[in-house]
Amino acid sequence: MITTNVFWDSLKKLGFNFFSGVPCSILKPILNSVPIDLLYIPAVREDSALGVCSGASLSNKKSAIFIQNSGLGNIINALTSFNLIYKIPVLLVITWRGEPGVPDAPEHDIMGKVMLPILDILEIKYKIIDDNFPKQLIWADEIMVKEKVPVALIIKEGVVK
Repeated sequence: MITTNVFWDSLKKLGFNFFSGVPCSILKPILNSVPIDLLYIPAVREDSALGVCSGASLSNKKSAIFIQNSGLGNIINALTSFNLIYKIPVLLVITWRGEPGVPDAPEHDIMGKVMLPILDILEIKYKIIDDNFPKQLIWADEIMVKEKVPVALIIKEGVVK
């Protein structure tokens, strides 16, 4: 388990300072504890969050979006026709609703099964967040800086408190 302090401190230490996203119950502890010195812009759709953070990235800010895995479907076009082609890095923090073998609402079942294969098909590198979050974030940041591409960190229920 990671505390929200460790979560936000790790992001700040690497210079992440611009965030957007769409609420999800898994993200509640994170979104309820955004530090006052960081900018978080709530979005009504995941593609809007990606657009705002992509613009921030183009102005040399390190940005991240917070979305549910169902929202991954809503950003595929923007990722494939903008971020991946034009090398615009954004950290994708994606909640894993409908994880196989973990009880959840039925509307999450399909995306829960196909999220990782979708990321593989899009060639978006990812890690599943665990207690090594600071190291996982450094890994993601290094790829974003070197390759100029989006990278995903997958977050399961209860990992951040």
